[in-house]
Formats: sequence, C-alpha cells, structure tokens
Amino acid sequence: MSGIVAAHGPFDPQLGHRMLERLAHRGPDGQGARAVGPSWLGQRRLAIVDLERGAQPLGDERGDLWLVGDGEVYNHERLRGELGTERFRSRSDHEVALHLYEDLGAGAFERLWGTFAFAIAGEDGRFAASRDTLGVAPLYWARRGDTVLFASELKAFDREWRGDVEPFPTGHTWSPREGLAPWRPAPAGVPVLMRSLAPGEDPPAWVFDAVRDSLIRAVERALVAEVPVGVFLSGGVDSSIVTAIAARAAARQGWTLKTFAAGLPDSPDLLAARVVAEHVGTDHHERAFGAAEAAELVPEVIWMLESFDPTLVHSSVPNHLVAELARAHVKAVLVGEGADELFAGYSHYARHETAEDLHEELLETIAGLHIGGLQRVDRATSANGLEARIPFLDLDVVELALALPPAWKLTRAGRPAKALLRRAFDGWVPEEVLWREKAQFGQGTGMNAVLRQRFGATVSAADLERERHDVDPPLRTREELAYYRMFAERLPGVRAKGTIGRFVEA
Repeated sequence: MSGIVAAHGPFDPQLGHRMLERLAHRGPDGQGARAVGPSWLGQRRLAIVDLERGAQPLGDERGDLWLVGDGEVYNHERLRGELGTERFRSRSDHEVALHLYEDLGAGAFERLWGTFAFAIAGEDGRFAASRDTLGVAPLYWARRGDTVLFASELKAFDREWRGDVEPFPTGHTWSPREGLAPWRPAPAGVPVLMRSLAPGEDPPAWVFDAVRDSLIRAVERALVAEVPVGVFLSGGVDSSIVTAIAARAAARQGWTLKTFAAGLPDSPDLLAARVVAEHVGTDHHERAFGAAEAAELVPEVIWMLESFDPTLVHSSVPNHLVAELARAHVKAVLVGEGADELFAGYSHYARHETAEDLHEELLETIAGLHIGGLQRVDRATSANGLEARIPFLDLDVVELALALPPAWKLTRAGRPAKALLRRAFDGWVPEEVLWREKAQFGQGTGMNAVLRQRFGATVSAADLERERHDVDPPLRTREELAYYRMFAERLPGVRAKGTIGRFVEA
C-alpha cells in the first residue's frame, strides 16, 4: 500500500509535506506532491505496477486533472480498453480512475472493482475523494472551516488536527459540491441462493464448486504484479487455502511461491505452517521469536497499529515480525483475512441458534473490518514497505458468500466452523490443517498469554478503576489500560471513540 495526503481549501503545503514524511514507511519508492487549483495532492509510493511511469500525482493529457491513490483496481485492463488506450500515459491501474472521472465525474467510482482510496483534483476546482466498499485501503479525514484534509493514517495528521479526525466512510465519495455521498453500499447480502432447502439439508455440489472457483479467481488476480509476490502462511485454514491455490498457480507459471510464518518456537501456527508449506511445495521462511522480544516490540507496534485493542495488539506483533521477514524477499503478500467474517469462523459465532441472527452479526462484523482486522493487516505490511492483497475480500467472493444460506454456516454437532469453506477445498490442504480447530492469530502464535500476563501486571486494579472511563466505551482490562497509555503517549490528540475499533472479546 502507498500513502496519500490530500487537501481541499486553504492549506499550507508545508503541513502536507510534514504529513507525507510521517507516511514514509508506506512508500519507500518515491514521493510526489502538487498544488492543483484550490487543492493539494501528495503521495508516498510503493511501486507495484508500472515501476517506471507510475509515479504520482498522475495527470491527464492536458495536465488539468490529477490523482493520488492507494490500493489496486483489478478491472483496469478491461476499463482501459473501453476508455481507449491512446489516452493513457502509463500502465498504472490507477490511471483508469483518472480518465473515468474525466468522463463520468463521481460516477466513475462505481465502475471500479478493487481496493482503493483516491483523491482527484482539477485546476478548475473539481475535487473528489473516494474509498472502496469494504475499506480495505485506509483513509481518514478531518474538516475544519473551509479546509478538508485526508490521509492514509492517523499518525499523518498534526496533533492539533487529530481531535477532528475520523475514518472516511467506506463506499463513499466526498466532493465540495455534493458533499458526502454513498456510491456503493457495503455488501449486505440478503441470502438469495437455495431458499427452498431446509436448514439441515446438505449444500449441493455446485455450491462448493462456486466457492472454490470464486476464490481461485481472486487469488490468481491478486498474484498479478510486476514485483515478487508471496503469502503470509499462518498455519490456519484460511491462509493455507490461499497458499495452496497460489502455489498451484505459480507452478503453472514456472516459479516457486515464497511463504512466510512467525511465532514462538514450536507454537501451533508455526508447526502447522511447516506442514502446509511442505505439502504444497513452497519456498518457506520462518521467524521464531521469544516472549521478551515480543514484549519489547509492543510500544512500537501500538504506534504502528494505531490501536490499543488487546486482540489487535496480540496479532499485530507476529504480523509485524512476519512482514519484516517477508520484505527481504517480496514486495506484495497475499493474506487470509476475511474468511472468518464471511464463513463464521470465530468461536463466538457458535452461540447463535438461528441463521438470521448469525447473518446479522456477520454483516456487522464486515462493516467494522476497516477499523479492526483490516487495520492490523494494512499497518503491519505498510510499516514494512509491503502491499497486502486479500483474496477473501474480493467482491466476487464476498457477494457469493453473503448470498449463501447462513444456516449452512451455523456451528453444530458434526459441523465445525467454516465447514462449507473447508469442504470446498478438500484435498488441497493436509487433513490435519484443513480441519484444525480455529485459533485467533494471537493464540496460535503464542502471543495472547505472553502479552496479557506481562502487561496486565503493569497496571493495578485501582489504576483501572480510576482510568477506565478515560475512553468511551470504558477500558475493560488492566492489559488494555496499559496499551491505552502507550497509545495516548505516542498518538496524542486522537479521539478514540468512533476512530479506534474495539473487539467484543478482548
């Protein structure tokens, strides 16, 4: 992922350059900035597509309209053909957004299929900022007087702006003329397939074929790049399925997939990842670390993560270390995020007795991904100069998964969590991994117990009672208060409510 900064209205370019400097980790391959009419655009670039001519801001043929962006547009080749290849000055997938906006204005974003955050400005005063439907690409904004300011991370903003910063809404566009407007709602998915079947009936074979084929296409799209691509292989079923698909695709193309794992020595995830890597034939790399090293990283990880939620912190430590390992070998990585939210993989989903209740919680969880699991994935990879690609959150996969009867996702005797997904990939992954019981990433790597004990001991019960209401909703545990203190010290001025995602279960 790259890092972007944009402003519309009265603006000091020196503020823009300070903000870009704080996003240097997101874009180690270059920096560009430009005043455009009453607006200002800047980008720190992570070069993945068109390494020579893809620098930003990108301009149109006349130099009247300019764009900065983050993320990927997966249908850019088809759109390029529709728009006319003679209009293009680069192979950048982002350039299609620029020319679509020339032709359609804000309606351009409905045509894009991908994960992105864009800001477009014209010398004539036109301006638009937009974010993808699920919020895979991060974007924050703040409004003060006649100035509207955008950036990829909270830490980019000067302290005096941070109290006004909010996550930019997913699937929305903002322009000075139209204000904030939705262009594509988050997939809500009223289940539409196979309504005639009783809840206990087995899915027909074609359902498993559809799930498998959709995910295979998504993985193969995510492998397209002009730089080396690998996979974060945690040892869980989701990343193992992504690895199995990607390894087959790489073998057909004549190269060997690189995979990366991290955890405490002999942690369950590390051991499972080895089994999968050997089974599918990847070039596997590991990063084992000790409890003391993990604990020492926590303050840095909280600054990187921009959150104090314990669940995110637990998983972000190994995520950061595996990203640090991977950056020596690749520039883009596929990750298994999103499967638990689509196919009901988390243990707390098992409490649901009815399909309707389960479906509602899945939709709520998906809507909050951009300030939860997606934030962890983005920050851990971007802090290490990597781009994360998330096949399970390809909209084809999302829309299919949400159209399936949620009764098939209920956990029951003889039907473990994510049974539908596991059955779709029977034979692709070793049995002991395919049917392995779900463990949160922090549990599987050994982080939960290590960090909870270490940092919970640094705060007294009296401290928690005195300070828990410093945050709304209140802090829940002594460990969370320890993390919040680090967060407030390193990111002063950030308003936590509405900005920082908090998991139900710490």
